[in-house]
Amino acid sequence: AKIRTYNYPQGRVTDHRIQFTSHALNAIMDGDLEAVISALRLAEQAELLAAQT
Repeated sequence: AKIRTYNYPQGRVTDHRIQFTSHALNAIMDGDLEAVISALRLAEQAELLAAQT
């Protein structure tokens, strides 16, 4: 299974685990990972909440 796709012609990054897509590929490759990290944190929190119910 794919984890992440880096599509350079479209400037797009997709994290398939959490259905996150960003068109800021250059910024992400330059180290600006805040959007990716935030999306991963939200997905983790949602998973933890779902496990508690």
